[in-house]
Amino acid sequence: MSTGKYKPQFPRIAQLKTAEQFRNHLKEQEIKLGFDEELIPGNDSPFAKGHQLRSGKKIGNSFCILPMEGWDGTTDGKPSELTKRRWENFAISGAKLLWGCEAVAVRHEGRANPNQLLMNDSNLKDFEGLYQLVEKSHASRFGGAEDLMTGLQLTHSGRFCKPNSKTKMEPKILYRHPVLDKKFGISEDYPIMSDGDLDELVEDYVRAAVLSQKAGFQFVDIKHCHGYLGHELLSAYDRSGIYGQSMENRSRFLREIVAGIRAEATGLEIGVRMSIFDWMPFQKGPEEIGIPAFEGDYKFAFGANQSGKETDLSEPFSFLEELKKLDIELLCTTAGSPYYNPHIQRPALFPPSDGYMPPEDPLMGVARQIEATAEVKKAFPNFFVVGSAYSYLQEWLPNVGQEVLRRGKADSVGLGRMVLSYPELPADILAGEQMKRGKICRTFSDCTTAPRNGMISGCFPLDPFYKKMEEFTLLKELKSV
Repeated sequence: MSTGKYKPQFPRIAQLKTAEQFRNHLKEQEIKLGFDEELIPGNDSPFAKGHQLRSGKKIGNSFCILPMEGWDGTTDGKPSELTKRRWENFAISGAKLLWGCEAVAVRHEGRANPNQLLMNDSNLKDFEGLYQLVEKSHASRFGGAEDLMTGLQLTHSGRFCKPNSKTKMEPKILYRHPVLDKKFGISEDYPIMSDGDLDELVEDYVRAAVLSQKAGFQFVDIKHCHGYLGHELLSAYDRSGIYGQSMENRSRFLREIVAGIRAEATGLEIGVRMSIFDWMPFQKGPEEIGIPAFEGDYKFAFGANQSGKETDLSEPFSFLEELKKLDIELLCTTAGSPYYNPHIQRPALFPPSDGYMPPEDPLMGVARQIEATAEVKKAFPNFFVVGSAYSYLQEWLPNVGQEVLRRGKADSVGLGRMVLSYPELPADILAGEQMKRGKICRTFSDCTTAPRNGMISGCFPLDPFYKKMEEFTLLKELKSV
């Protein structure tokens, strides 16, 4: 698969074939990333370790499928056959924790694209069918689903809403942002969501959670990551009213949702996927390499110091204290946003069409997320912590993941892009089999470039199913320009 006009600055992971080569590269680049040279087989493998939540629910191993944004539902928010195919792949992956599978909007106006799934009364039967598909497929493949835990990620896309058009944003913003307002064409007089608007949105989340439980899902994730509404609330330092400024106010949205769910959906587990740190927005600079888009002190990055370019977990830790008070156990870590600093959030050698060349070795981004997640786990040992950013590791994913689990830096290794091309990766690793090189995600970013240009998402380079589609040719033409 051609990667178009982009020429990578850093060596490809596939070139680092031996432990010595991998170790030497990390040392040369001053990247602090541990890994095990030998994988532990069978039931002794850290990946095979299960977990029992405080509620008694069991998670059968230490692999998790992370939620990704879907672009192939129907216009009224129901799963299509493409959606079902993807969820079935997740079900037979071998992972025992499915963290939502993809983001599901709680109201139409909050959808990130016109084909994002939408949870409402009209779509309940379809979500019931989706859940049953996951259960039956997993049970058929592995002999049962008693230790499989499947949730639904609930979201509102905030300033990145595109509910009616693939090309026109209809933002819902919480405060004026000096960089993002300009970047996305938001005028100075554009309306800000009121406290009353947020009160009504809390009710939508609670309704969606109640429906999720009726559909069979065992937990819901209240999304607080990637620049969407829940995440933007965490940096609403300048917002007036009951949802801004203090941590008490900025965490109010979550507290109100949790209280509503606990009152109306008894027994439903609640998780939070959050960007545990964020940096300032980046933009294309010389030779299309990413550079900061803002000069001077930057106060809008939740989890960074005032430079906006160095991680500071003091504020995220304050928010995690709120989660602790709420007796939330499930925590999934990520970082940054795909809209304004993708190299922080999703390390890759090749950028999406609206991105930039990575300003650092992507392994640095992997190591940064793993280290921050380890700090979270150390400070909050009672959270069941799922980590992210593993896909870029490619052949070295199991070696790094095993070291993370063995040393207690996280409880579960989360997989996103990797399972679009290689859904059975967890099962292969657990069985002690060699990874299938032809299916390993090489982070070409086509799964992002396609929807950014109005197409469905999928692994066009490596999944034969998508290679047969017209979009495959369109993507090649787009990337060659």
